[in-house]
Amino acid sequence: MRRFILAALASFGFYSLPVSADTVAATTTDAEVCEGCEALIELALAHPRREADRARDQYRHPAETLAFFKVKPGMTVVDYMPGGGWYTRILVPYLGSEGRYIALNPAPGSDPKLADNFGGLAQKFPGKAAQWSLEGAQVQAFNSDSLPKELQGTVDRVLVMRQVHNVERFGWLPRELGIIRGLLKPGGLLGIEEHRAKGDAPDAYVDGSKGYMRQKDVIALVEAQGFDLVGASEVNANPKDSADHPAGVWELAPTLATKREELRAIGESDRMTLLFRKRGA
Repeated sequence: MRRFILAALASFGFYSLPVSADTVAATTTDAEVCEGCEALIELALAHPRREADRARDQYRHPAETLAFFKVKPGMTVVDYMPGGGWYTRILVPYLGSEGRYIALNPAPGSDPKLADNFGGLAQKFPGKAAQWSLEGAQVQAFNSDSLPKELQGTVDRVLVMRQVHNVERFGWLPRELGIIRGLLKPGGLLGIEEHRAKGDAPDAYVDGSKGYMRQKDVIALVEAQGFDLVGASEVNANPKDSADHPAGVWELAPTLATKREELRAIGESDRMTLLFRKRGA
């Protein structure tokens, strides 16, 4: 891990000794202490390219979240529905030159609007990522209907950050979880962060269209597709969020869709943070 740190320091311009790929240590296992990971994630978070991203760190807790998901340098990590690349700009440098970052979008089907929103990731995302001048992990991108067969069973972690509601409302969740399970190595982990509805929220409010889901429902849906819950963290909890906004989670920051300034003080949504292990390994 010391050599991972040296490699990261070199890529950030803080260390001048060249570090070749063959000197980088192998990825640690889940059972081992991730020596130096805290320093590496802090380096990734401090990079000047994240100047516009940093305001959200107080709500998204990236260092603590990635630690809970046991993400380590050198791993192969799938970032499901990466959107504007907020986590991309952390993960690529953090995973390092021995790591692999894979952006993955769902297969959008024949709906033209969904195809425009989610389709063509393999063609669009690498160019976008190149504009960020990221140093570190190899970057790849796919839609779930065009994954190469050789990726099956090779992924250490899949991260689904505030996207379960989208996949659920379009009816894709069972299919996409099955694809994710096939990508993971035996014992691979799935990390989910999702906007959290109250436990007694009405069914009509938690169909995905408002952005919120009940934690018990997410756990049941994921476990039904071949995963076991490893643990739940409150690192992204926000007790100030009443989670009952008529226009959904988008009334809160950062969107503030309804321009209700009194909601700005709440910050971002209350969120569940869940870790699952691929079953049967």
